[in-house]
Amino acid sequence: MRSPVTGIAALFVLFVVLIVGYSSVFTVAQTEQVLVVRLGEPIRVVIEPGLNFKAPFIDTVISIDKRILDLENPSQEVIASDQKRLVVDAFARYRIKNALRFYQSVGSIQAANIQLTTLLNASLRRVLGEVTFITVVRDQREALMARIRDQLDHEADGYGIQVVDVRIRRADLPEQNSQAVYQRMQTERQREAAEFRAQGGQKAQEIRSNADREATVIIAEANSTAEQVRGAGDAERNRLFAEAYGKDPDFFAFYRSMSAYETGLKSNDTRFLLRPDSDFFKFFSNSSGKPPAAATPSATAAAPKP
Repeated sequence: MRSPVTGIAALFVLFVVLIVGYSSVFTVAQTEQVLVVRLGEPIRVVIEPGLNFKAPFIDTVISIDKRILDLENPSQEVIASDQKRLVVDAFARYRIKNALRFYQSVGSIQAANIQLTTLLNASLRRVLGEVTFITVVRDQREALMARIRDQLDHEADGYGIQVVDVRIRRADLPEQNSQAVYQRMQTERQREAAEFRAQGGQKAQEIRSNADREATVIIAEANSTAEQVRGAGDAERNRLFAEAYGKDPDFFAFYRSMSAYETGLKSNDTRFLLRPDSDFFKFFSNSSGKPPAAATPSATAAAPKP
């Protein structure tokens, strides 16, 4: 029979073998690269994913992300070449291309972010300080971002870092300057609006004056034409009256009297103080308009006495 000591020793040896075996292997993921450090000294870099081996207990594995990382930069105030202050909000994207140099220079991603932030701010001030405010805001923003990226990439190369992109989210005047610019723009727009209103009022007055003048001319011409037509009508009427009088004086007298009755005897507006045997009422007593014949003396004498 085996002694218990032999079994315990075998279990101990197996346990030690498992520990040594476990300490001798490590796995590299697809999103990382691994730096193997022996007693504080880097000995190799593993980039390919998969299972790898190292010396147990004396080798240390340091994982470094090989994906593209984001660097958020707080807003910075920059002075452009035309002495205008700008508040610039920018960010960068980078990746670690040399794990050994990265480990030896900065050591961690947090330290790299601090160092890159300093370098990015310096590049922003250096590049944007050479151009005007309008160039930054409107004209050449893409070209300026490319220049900042190239400068930052050149400086970050010493840390084993490759800068992929630099973007300027926002580049505006400070709040107090923005308010001043807004007030100036508002004043200018109000001045232009007042000028446009004055020009419009002048044009309206000119149009109104021309219209009034044309209306006066048209009315005068119309009145002149109307007077001419009215005069021609009156002349024609008088001619017709003259012809009618010449043909039948009695009918003409009758017609004129009827017209006078129609004009003078209007409803609610008729007041006359005339004698009944007045010439105005001559057609009331006799349709011919002639006064009745007076009785002769011989006829009166021949009449029988009662």
